[in-house]
Amino acid sequence: SIARQSIDSHGAVLLADSIAEAIAVINRMAPEHLEIMVAEPMALLGRIENAGAIFLGPYSSEPVGDYFAGPNHILPTNGTARFSSPVNVDDFVKKSSLIYYSKDALLANADKIMTLARHEGLEAHARAIEIRLEQERE
Repeated sequence: SIARQSIDSHGAVLLADSIAEAIAVINRMAPEHLEIMVAEPMALLGRIENAGAIFLGPYSSEPVGDYFAGPNHILPTNGTARFSSPVNVDDFVKKSSLIYYSKDALLANADKIMTLARHEGLEAHARAIEIRLEQERE
């Protein structure tokens, strides 16, 4: 009864004229779970861009992935697989961005940086660049 209610409320059957068309729809929908049930599922894998968890072939059903094969059960829902990934070890690793610009690189890009800062209304950011340019001229 739970499955019936879910299918009635949110289910759909989409028919595609080709595998290419089906993959295009999959990539737009960005499903949380995707089971690829074709003779050679690995041949299609590189064409799938947006899916939370991809289950390949008849022996790789959703419960295998959710409970036993290793990946976790926390997946992007409602099409968010277009820009988000399943929870993974990287979500628990602290990272920092490192930025190093040479004097020549700053001089070459200063005007563009100041323009972007001013378009965002961040005058102090633009001034931080201007001050460095003024110091270079002294």
